[in-house]
Amino acid sequence: MNHARSREVVLAIRMTPELQQGLEVLHETWRRDPASVPRGLSCSESQEGGFVIVAAESVFVTLPGACVIKGVGAVELLGEGPVFEEGANSKSLILRQTAEGWRFSVKFVPPIVRERHKKE
Repeated sequence: MNHARSREVVLAIRMTPELQQGLEVLHETWRRDPASVPRGLSCSESQEGGFVIVAAESVFVTLPGACVIKGVGAVELLGEGPVFEEGANSKSLILRQTAEGWRFSVKFVPPIVRERHKKE
């Protein structure tokens, strides 16, 4: 049986001043005391020195046109289609600070479709 591994999809977003401020506050909080980062969020730095945040499925909600991260802020999504496939599992939102700005992506495991019991 051939199962697809996790997929990562880069999101087209519009950064708001409130979200930028929320990310800066989280970065400073993490630098001062890594244990004080809210549960469900994990923070690190990339090899290039950029701040990286991974939000577990339990701390963000995807709505039509937006993604809300608990304790950080809302991201306005510019794409039209759904972010996840129906039935996707192990969802996480990844925010990476790069030289060009913030890069947002979603990582998930697509649903497993079993064909052995399908009726034709």
